[in-house]
Amino acid sequence: MTALSRLSPPFAPGTVWLVGAGPGDPGLLTIHALNALAMADVIVYDALVDPAILSFTREGALLEFAGKRGGKPSAMQKDICERLIQLAREGKRVLRLKGGDPFIFGRGGEEALALSDAGIPFRIIPGVSSGLASLAIHGVPATMRKTNHAVILATGHAAPDAEIEWASLARTGAPIVLYMAVSSLPSIVQGLMEGGLAGDTPALAVHGATTSKECVIEGTLATLPKLAEDGLIRSPAVVAIGAIAAFRSAIANHLLEFGSEAAQ
Repeated sequence: MTALSRLSPPFAPGTVWLVGAGPGDPGLLTIHALNALAMADVIVYDALVDPAILSFTREGALLEFAGKRGGKPSAMQKDICERLIQLAREGKRVLRLKGGDPFIFGRGGEEALALSDAGIPFRIIPGVSSGLASLAIHGVPATMRKTNHAVILATGHAAPDAEIEWASLARTGAPIVLYMAVSSLPSIVQGLMEGGLAGDTPALAVHGATTSKECVIEGTLATLPKLAEDGLIRSPAVVAIGAIAAFRSAIANHLLEFGSEAAQ
């Protein structure tokens, strides 16, 4: 047992770990997440888990894809929950691996409830939030004392029986960080502008943060729909709207690109 492996609790057979894999780069995994990958018998992973992260699984571990992608055939959440319960009842060490943090738009809460109702012991391992990390590595702070003391995290896809009041969010004056919103940008922008948010409000989108497909697009609230229509903003992307999105330009000349030293 290595010194790092001793830092994690035992991964007992018949239990499930709900683990956040971070935004993509394996270097942003937590030690607990890395140890879980090395101990798990089965890894049930999402579409946003970078393939490089799966290389840390132990030899002989079973990999099961359970990704959800907008507009494409996806596993039903009910089926995923039932599969986790089934595998745990078979005595497996089950790792449910999710991009970012499992409790921030990751449906980890739904899976925790299902496991609890089924009497399955489980552990929650937080991960680096993709929304906040995607911005931070490009010099966009979620909060700044001179601009904002709050930030709103919002998903572009509400539950079927829910509605997001974009105009109300705009009236708070707080910057907004959007997850899973590329296809909904026209209606989101319309709602925010109806709430009083100016069309020239700074905006920034990060696609594929910390991966080889990463790109950063800067614009304004009003230009977001056209940028998406032209394919410049692609899913998966995190979109920041508000004063914080303009901060990157102030430090860009001296900001080292994330991972730029890794290949040296």
